[in-house]
Amino acid sequence: MDRKAVHDDIERTRATFRALLDSATNDQLRRRSNGTLWTNRQLLFHMLLGFLVMRALLALARVVAALPDWVGRGWARVLNAGTKPFDTVNFAGSWLGGSVMPRAAMVALFDRTAADLHRRLDREDDRSLARGMPYPTRWDPFFREFMTVADLYRFPVQHFDFHRDQLSLG
Repeated sequence: MDRKAVHDDIERTRATFRALLDSATNDQLRRRSNGTLWTNRQLLFHMLLGFLVMRALLALARVVAALPDWVGRGWARVLNAGTKPFDTVNFAGSWLGGSVMPRAAMVALFDRTAADLHRRLDREDDRSLARGMPYPTRWDPFFREFMTVADLYRFPVQHFDFHRDQLSLG
């Protein structure tokens, strides 16, 4: 894993997020995004959410990696079976968060989360980065059947870049 590249990607998305929110007008943020049911503001919150869930995903990967393989495979099957409720909560959470959280709070939360991910990545060793677990592939197009901790550090940037193209701010 190229740690510098991951740090650079986290910083790029942090700066882009800030620039998008700082430069968008209220009318642009209220506009429907491209290819989603969210407004641009709600989609931006969803992009932030991709970074926020990283703390839970990293902790979960550490726990499940220490358990027998069949536990992780079973867990991924259960989560795949719960895709519809997950989609509902994911949509509603992004809708609500993007509707009520002030811009400045979104930017500050992204900044704190990015700083936390930088610190965590700096503490990882090669062994911890190689640990992983099965993931529910139906939850997100960037989830694979098995993901390492190193893969998880790349996930929120992939998620961010994908959704960045759906914004209709221009």
